[in-house]
Amino acid sequence: MKKYKLTQNSIEIDNRTLYQIRAFKDFGFVKKGDLGGFIESENNLNHDGNCWISGNAKVYGNVWVSENAQIYENARAYGKAEVYGNARVSGNAWVYGNVRVFGNAHVYGNAHVYENAHVYEYAWVSGNARVSGNVSVYGNTHIFENAHVYGDARLGNVPVNFDCDFDPYKTLKEILNCSEILPVLSGLNENLDKLISTILTKTGT
Repeated sequence: MKKYKLTQNSIEIDNRTLYQIRAFKDFGFVKKGDLGGFIESENNLNHDGNCWISGNAKVYGNVWVSENAQIYENARAYGKAEVYGNARVSGNAWVYGNVRVFGNAHVYGNAHVYENAHVYEYAWVSGNARVSGNVSVYGNTHIFENAHVYGDARLGNVPVNFDCDFDPYKTLKEILNCSEILPVLSGLNENLDKLISTILTKTGT
């Protein structure tokens, strides 16, 4: 049984027509008759599970929202993004491209997650943060304020809070030149060890 329908309330965005949704039945915190956010078609939001789009949120393109995921407030998802599990996208956050947000991850504030980035487990991306490229953010990692994480970085259980661009290869190359810091980093994290090994190989350090 379908849990929502498209209403006649519509808006135009990026040369696409999006329709406000209305719940057909009670599920999760949603009550029958509740108005939700805006989607382009039923291909954007699964009828199964407790997933929902609410507030002024907009979802379009080939985005797929499923399971118990929530997109709300003024958030936007487009392109081929997938949002599932217990994931949340809220505030003025945008997720787009081939992004996957899942698990218990939360993207909010003015954050943008795009290209091929993955945010999952209990990771948070907020503030004015930007996460792009092939980045994976997971564990209990928090990326916030004006942080910009890109390239092939993999961040797990690390709080990132800084006002600059973050290129892991460039940064680690500089760190590896400091003989006092390298021994402290070694053995802390398996992925960090792999990254250090890659830097050593590429730079010949």
